[in-house]
Amino acid sequence: MPLVTSKEMFEKAYKGGYAVGAFNVNNMEIVQGITEACQEEKAPVILQVSKGARAYANHTYLVKLVEAAVIECPDIPVVLHLDHGPDFETCKACIDGGFTSVMIDGSSHSFEDNIALTKKVVEYAHDHGVVVEGELGTLAGIEDEVSHAVGSYTRPEEVEEFVSKTGVDSLAIAIGTSHGAYKFKPEQCTRNEKGILVPPPLRFDILKEVSKKLPGFPIVLHGSSSVPQEYVKMVNDFGGKMPDAVGVPEEQLREAAKLAVCKINIDSDLRLAMTGTIRKFFAEHPEKFDPREYLKPARANIKEIVRHKLVSVLGCAGKA
Repeated sequence: MPLVTSKEMFEKAYKGGYAVGAFNVNNMEIVQGITEACQEEKAPVILQVSKGARAYANHTYLVKLVEAAVIECPDIPVVLHLDHGPDFETCKACIDGGFTSVMIDGSSHSFEDNIALTKKVVEYAHDHGVVVEGELGTLAGIEDEVSHAVGSYTRPEEVEEFVSKTGVDSLAIAIGTSHGAYKFKPEQCTRNEKGILVPPPLRFDILKEVSKKLPGFPIVLHGSSSVPQEYVKMVNDFGGKMPDAVGVPEEQLREAAKLAVCKINIDSDLRLAMTGTIRKFFAEHPEKFDPREYLKPARANIKEIVRHKLVSVLGCAGKA
């Protein structure tokens, strides 16, 4: 099937109490690992591209990689989405260049300016059959060129006005997730019996209040990698330095997926799987230099971590 928008995906997800995984892509191996897992688990998927990914890999290469994945995985619906579009021009370029969904991130602007910018993108996108994700509230942390030292929770009293005035198709909210592998400072966390940091719970009260004000409307969670500790350990055991990297507990993401959250963004977990695997390979095979030899196991581990997310966290396996 050709690339699709997320409209029908989200309608099914909302009614079914699961979320669709939105995985960031930067190169061929990441695209392959994600889509092969989704094809085998019969799961819908959103492949998303950031401004940084477009600068790194080139818009055309990324689009063609995703189109190749659609050909190779014909049994699953695939959305090509712009993650954190910074301005109208970037969103327009992606809409004109084959994307089926875009996010305009006006969360750093005033409420009024966010509405104006988002509405402008929505009008252009809808004229071209493309859906739009907006954002209220800001996430702390760093991801590519998106950086906020301090986050701010979404204000539920603003969501109805924002959605009605902009016409967005989905809304990203801030309830305590954050970008990157260091989502919570150690002083925010407690430690379990194994000495592993346990982060504070997400603000489900905000999510539930937003859901009441926007019944049936799809909500998005950014910054939702769980930072699997086995890969943090692998990175550190083989020369890396990632002390106290901690993410969002998977059981909290599963709970969010049962509510109004229809899209959950995951990026850092894939980066950790790839980097840990490559570091381990180089340490164990210092004589090797063929990229295919170390990218193959990295791709395989990306595939397995995506499979785990589909089945045990998102709940979208078998929903294609």
